[in-house]
Amino acid sequence: MDPNPRLAGVWMAQVITLLPQAFPGILGESLTGKALKDGLWQINPIDLRPFGEGRHRNVDDTPAGGGAGMVLRADVMGRAIDHARAAAPPGAPLIYLSPRGKPLDQAMAKRLSQCPGVTLICGRFEGLDERVIKHYGIEEVSLGDFVMTGGEIAAQALIDATVRLLPDVLGNAASTEEESFSEGLLEHPQYTRPAEWRGLSIPDVLMSGHHGEIAKWRRKMSEDITRERRPDLWNASSDKPQKP
Repeated sequence: MDPNPRLAGVWMAQVITLLPQAFPGILGESLTGKALKDGLWQINPIDLRPFGEGRHRNVDDTPAGGGAGMVLRADVMGRAIDHARAAAPPGAPLIYLSPRGKPLDQAMAKRLSQCPGVTLICGRFEGLDERVIKHYGIEEVSLGDFVMTGGEIAAQALIDATVRLLPDVLGNAASTEEESFSEGLLEHPQYTRPAEWRGLSIPDVLMSGHHGEIAKWRRKMSEDITRERRPDLWNASSDKPQKP
């Protein structure tokens, strides 16, 4: 059921899903794809269907108490989780992608990048039997306040945000230190050649060669953008200027 043998010492994402063919998907492209080919991380999609019940390998049933839709069965998911955990690196968190979960943020991605890997559960239909979540102490994680048809896209987003923080994946550690959310602020604007485009010029300070002034400008831009667009981040930031 697991197509890939585990690579020793490599960060591994296990993904329990009804759509194993969706992986690696976009994760197999660009920098994450190159890192995957270079063995800097590993992905192991685990097909939920073979753990299903009966001749037709059923994985869901009607909600207890009535209601629309179907719910992923506890016994089926339990077998899949036990199988995944037997091959998971010790200490890998177990996460269920769910709209009621804790929002995915940069701090979470950094924490997960420091783990040996992660096991992700992609929900479908009306979700997962609550007893499974309680029994395994599963962490629920959300992309935001909206509902998707399944957890696969959310799983790919979580993996992408995490893998890019692994050593040697980006090739430039400074880029992860200066980008959005690294200090609780949104990133400053970026510019490149040509110096003038359709009547719009690169700010003079960026062309000055004065690194101290450039750093001040970038910091101010980050603060201004965060204050305007994400007041929640601004109010929570410990790095914002203090009132005298």
